[in-house]
Amino acid sequence: MTEKFFPYRIDERWSRMARLFGFRPGVDGVTVDDDTFVATYGGKRVEVPRAGIDGAHITRDYTWYKAVGTRLSFVDDGLTFGTCTDGGVCVHFAPRIPKVIGFRDHSALTVTVEDLEGLVAELDPPG
Repeated sequence: MTEKFFPYRIDERWSRMARLFGFRPGVDGVTVDDDTFVATYGGKRVEVPRAGIDGAHITRDYTWYKAVGTRLSFVDDGLTFGTCTDGGVCVHFAPRIPKVIGFRDHSALTVTVEDLEGLVAELDPPG
């Protein structure tokens, strides 16, 4: 497989807020190749071997305060790199990845990329 880049979906209503969190349009996003998953958001970075991904699924319809910026989940140890409220891909890790923000390691990362279905297909291929 060649390297694939998935840019974030930008909702102009929230773009200023995303930039306050350091988001860099055209630079930040998710890159996937045969060996590695990398997600960047401003100065934050998650890099995981593909073998450390334990699945991915689409989630939708977030409230802005749960979706825009670099955020921790209110209910678990999940992390969000968000730019819009429409939907994202929740990527699960096993084992947990070292903490990016907060006090605990993360078992999941939600990313609000343009091509939700494409990213899930790359991370969770059939068969």
